[in-house]
Amino acid sequence: MAGNSFGKLFNLTTFGESHGMAIGGVIDGCPPNIALDFEAIQNEMNRRKPGQSSIVTQRKEPDEVKFLSGIFEGKTTGTPIGFVIENANQKSKDYSHIKDSYRPSHADYVYDKKYGHRDYRGGGRSSARETASRVVAGAIAKQVLATIKINAFTSSVGDIFIDKPYQDLDFSKIESNAIRCPDTATAEKMITRVKEIRKAGDTIGGTITCVIQNVPIGLGEPVFDKLHADLGKAMLSINAVKGFEYGSGFCGAKMIGSEHNDLYNEDGTTKTNLSGGIQGGISNGMDIYFRVAFKPVATIMQSQDTIDKDGNIVEMQGKGRHDPCVVPRAVPIVEAMAALVLADFYLLNKTY
Repeated sequence: MAGNSFGKLFNLTTFGESHGMAIGGVIDGCPPNIALDFEAIQNEMNRRKPGQSSIVTQRKEPDEVKFLSGIFEGKTTGTPIGFVIENANQKSKDYSHIKDSYRPSHADYVYDKKYGHRDYRGGGRSSARETASRVVAGAIAKQVLATIKINAFTSSVGDIFIDKPYQDLDFSKIESNAIRCPDTATAEKMITRVKEIRKAGDTIGGTITCVIQNVPIGLGEPVFDKLHADLGKAMLSINAVKGFEYGSGFCGAKMIGSEHNDLYNEDGTTKTNLSGGIQGGISNGMDIYFRVAFKPVATIMQSQDTIDKDGNIVEMQGKGRHDPCVVPRAVPIVEAMAALVLADFYLLNKTY
């Protein structure tokens, strides 16, 4: 099965299924002699793990990382870093009802048709549980990048949006509420909405905005390895993501050139930043910012029609423990994937 590795110089390969013994990964290309902050790595895992609040799935997983190689006396050795995260709270029986049928808008049907065999327990390899391995690698990538700051936050849930530019937000408030929105008044509305949706047995989507600061000029490669292209691929590889835009994004399509051009200051910075910190696919030293759209979680606690393996229409209702809104737990995943992309280009830049 191809497609399990990400990155060129800083490379992550992940393995494992949602209800298998463990998930994990191998990080290759991490520079040596980096003193790792293991508490910071675990903190990133805690931000992603299930059961952390009343508005996310109640599956209880400690998500403790066990490193197997590539680290000695607290420092990276430059050799592959192997790690595992044990699955401690599987309830595979919750998925017995989909053994012979396919959940709407899940990967069940296409996995079965592509491979002729699938792990139906929680979606197996297609489960969002796989992203825990990305968060481990992303946490290490953040420490490689050191001075670069990456902050992601929930910017909308359904039709509830933050109505302030990111420059007016206090990123220190992101972790102050369960929805991970730095605007307190908006966060309260979002949380109320998610609780209403959960009570109705339904789910809801939203968006995450990510802001990357202190990025050096020059990250990104022409022509097919543009920085924003790799960021887009990274974000679109995350479960439930349906859209990606950076800088002015789709709003830029409504503007005229005289409105959209970022004029220079004498020091090379720009008066505006509709380019989103990237020009010609290369970082220009300004803040990089982008937005990622997440669909509503496909499993809902309502009856729906679907098909079984024989093509019969059958009725199905979701079971098990699922997020009514995936967005708050996806915030650290977005940060992790951004860090992996930047670490890759950062190392590549050092080869010149």
